[in-house]
Amino acid sequence: MSYHEQVSRTLAILARTPGWARLKSLRPDCDDETAEAILEAAADFAQGVLDPLGGPGDREGARFADGRVTLPVGFADAYHQFARSGWLGMDIAEALGGQGLPLTLQAAAFSLFDRACTALMMAATSARAAAHLLAEVTDGEIAAEWVPNLASGQWAATICISEPDAGSDVGRLRTRAELRGGEWIVSGNKIWISFADHDLAERIGHCVLARTNERPGTRGLSLFLVPDTIDGKPNGVVIERIEEKLGLHTSPTCAMRFEGSHALLLGEEGRGLPQLFTMIELMRVATGCQGLGLASASADIAENYASERHQGGAADQPPVAIARHPDVRRQLFEIRSTTEILRAAVLDIATMMDMARIEGDGELAALSGWMLPLIKNFGAEAGFDIANRAIQVLGGAGYTREWPLERHLRDARVMTIYEGTTGMQALDFLTRRLWRDEGRGLALFLNRARSEASGNKEVLAILDGFAALSVRMDEMQADTDAALYWADAYMRAAWAAVSALMAHRIGETQAITGLCAQFAYYDALCG
Repeated sequence: MSYHEQVSRTLAILARTPGWARLKSLRPDCDDETAEAILEAAADFAQGVLDPLGGPGDREGARFADGRVTLPVGFADAYHQFARSGWLGMDIAEALGGQGLPLTLQAAAFSLFDRACTALMMAATSARAAAHLLAEVTDGEIAAEWVPNLASGQWAATICISEPDAGSDVGRLRTRAELRGGEWIVSGNKIWISFADHDLAERIGHCVLARTNERPGTRGLSLFLVPDTIDGKPNGVVIERIEEKLGLHTSPTCAMRFEGSHALLLGEEGRGLPQLFTMIELMRVATGCQGLGLASASADIAENYASERHQGGAADQPPVAIARHPDVRRQLFEIRSTTEILRAAVLDIATMMDMARIEGDGELAALSGWMLPLIKNFGAEAGFDIANRAIQVLGGAGYTREWPLERHLRDARVMTIYEGTTGMQALDFLTRRLWRDEGRGLALFLNRARSEASGNKEVLAILDGFAALSVRMDEMQADTDAALYWADAYMRAAWAAVSALMAHRIGETQAITGLCAQFAYYDALCG
């Protein structure tokens, strides 16, 4: 399947997505013809501009010298073209320099861009998410200055959370911000910061969590924008090194420090982490798109190779395409069905988030919040798993650099780690989405799914089983350690239920039997 065939699949699934019809009724400027034109143009850009960068960029990688990071030839030009063409600001408000398009079209387009060059799109993802953050939590002056420059690609942005002694345990962050003479000054170390320095943009703004008081845990954290330069002069932002990583070689992951850097307080003091979730949630959806992009690319390679590679068959006859061998057919089916089920789920959550924002629909907000840990984690897992399975189809050829599958595998591996590890997503899914929210999103999902799949006994059986499992997990609040031990299995059971609904929606009926078995396994694990 080419980039344009991926567009055709996306449009076909959109047509079956309940929220898309509802969204079009409120956004007549986003009809099917417009969506097709936008995604076809995105496919052209992805294939023609971004795709040629992937392999050479991976081999050369980002370089660090004299305290600065440079990317391979062609990356800065591609990023500028990407921004000038409007792709970077697709879903940013028109008043702030964007296109004002729905998240649904942004997610569909970015899965094409991530497929083409995941490493470069890491910069675009953080800049876009920061633009939304600044538009939401800052005063008009900061948003008016920064958001248009981010959308245009003139400036860039990062998210700065992790420190040497505090990764997921955000409450132990030690970077400090002090108010001196009416100005905030930030000092401290941060690690694992993607695109903390580069030559793509003229200026970089760091969205930094820093401690402003002695209150324990996250209550003492505030959110700041720390520019790398002010009036063209350095602002105490020092890059110490870039990490040598398994993959994403053209995405510089930096260790950095702030040495008395002047900063702008974003939002309310002491509410840094809740405010930063505007950015984090968008980046978690983006992780699902990244996984979908790499899964789509890997599935295409496996299918094309299997149709062209001839081996086996009757000894007195010419060899046959390996796609005709039963075991290879099985592998190709699992690869494709997993990819398209994920595509349906990504489009589903995007339409829900759009409608929740446009209509202020609290139920859709609760439902999309319930699905968010699933999209983030299982999108990430699919990117790695499908690349891995595709390598198996190609055999020894897939293990070589002649084919991009080994690069896709390496690039995808980190995705279940950043933006919240698998374990963190499972804890969130259990303790927040089920316990704290009292199962509101769960109830909405079950009601909607039962209505949509009312005639499918297999899907209904999974939904009933998941409802019963959720009751058991809810009752385990009295034994927290035991419940947390099984949180991962519970999240995987939920994904089997969501996948069954998506398979029913897009007509992947053969996949449902396997999903029944998956659900039964995780249901049994939870006791």
